[in-house]
Amino acid sequence: MAGLGVTLSAVVLYSGYTILQMGGLRQLQKESIDRNRTDSLLLLRIQNNLNVLALAMRDMLDASEPYPLTAWQAQFRRIRVDLEDAMQREQRFAPASRTADQSKYLSASMDQFWDALDRIFALAASDDQEARTRIRLSLQARQAALSTAVSRLLVQNNETEERAAAETQQIYSRVERNVYLLLAAMLIVVAVTGAYVVQYNRRMFAEVAAMSQRRSELAQQLISVQENTFGYISRELHDEFGQILTAIGAMLQRVERRSSPADASLRADLREVNEIVQSTLEKVRALSQALHPVVLDEVGFESALDNYVPAFEKRTGITVELEKTGESRPVDQSVAIHLYRVLQEALNNVARHSKSTRAKVRLNYTPAAVVLEIEDGGVGFKGNPKGQGMGLVSMRERAELVNGRIEFLDVPQGGALIRITVPLAAEEMHAGV
Repeated sequence: MAGLGVTLSAVVLYSGYTILQMGGLRQLQKESIDRNRTDSLLLLRIQNNLNVLALAMRDMLDASEPYPLTAWQAQFRRIRVDLEDAMQREQRFAPASRTADQSKYLSASMDQFWDALDRIFALAASDDQEARTRIRLSLQARQAALSTAVSRLLVQNNETEERAAAETQQIYSRVERNVYLLLAAMLIVVAVTGAYVVQYNRRMFAEVAAMSQRRSELAQQLISVQENTFGYISRELHDEFGQILTAIGAMLQRVERRSSPADASLRADLREVNEIVQSTLEKVRALSQALHPVVLDEVGFESALDNYVPAFEKRTGITVELEKTGESRPVDQSVAIHLYRVLQEALNNVARHSKSTRAKVRLNYTPAAVVLEIEDGGVGFKGNPKGQGMGLVSMRERAELVNGRIEFLDVPQGGALIRITVPLAAEEMHAGV
């Protein structure tokens, strides 16, 4: 956020500075350069009219011309009209660098020139030769002074335009320099921010990895405690409660045998109680088997699978098709217990959520792994509004504990498929061979 704030601030400041520079440049072009060029064009117009006046006065003094001086009066009048129009326009576009004295001098000199010309034309009506002499001595000098003044103004305009061009170039240079500075600043900010983000992400990933490791260790400890607890309860149920119920059944049978035939009602009650005890004993043994299958420790995973599937069918009424492929090999108990728990949870999910009456269990031995699949023809994972519950999370944790991979898939024909793949340890692979 700090890097983003610095970046945005730099962009805003640079944008504001650039807008001000461009505004100043636009103002300079409008009020100085463009105005100066317009004024120079008007000064050239005035200069051209002054040159026409010089040519006209030269012709007036030419002795070979048969015309009197008053004959040039109409031509000078036309030039005067154009000059006065040019002077008025020039005053509106005069640059700010021109002083008031310069403007007054040009205007006053022009008025004096026309006043002197009017007096000469008046004198020419009575004394043509004297009028010519005044033109030569006075009027031509005034015209030269006007031309010089206009030339100085043109030179001044050129100098002003050169200064404006230099100032414009400086503005462009400053803007260009600031662009490079902004790019450099942005690169530095991006580099610093990127380095910080990389380091921050590394720390976060390290923390996540550590948390994941601690979570896996905790899950492993919890599952280990759970299995130990289940094993203890299973042994207590099988050994203690089972023996107690067996003893009660034996005692009831002895009492029934010792009772007289006349006690028919008592014998019936004893048989009923004995049946209840036997049913309770079977439930206790089934619960003990569910908590911790003794057959898993005694004869291995495959036999436990063969025992559990019929018991599940009998308990739920769901038909389960068991299929085995590959060359059978012993599975380590630390792996077998997790495969067995995944099988239990998956089939319980079939009974509770799938709404299917059939299921398939496939056990496949490959050269490098054991693959267990549980498939049903029910609603599938997408059709289950409850989503993934703790059972699926527990299955995933158990798969990670044995370095396996578990997949929860929807079958295209309908139903769900749970596939757990557990790689065989090196000693298991040798044992299989």
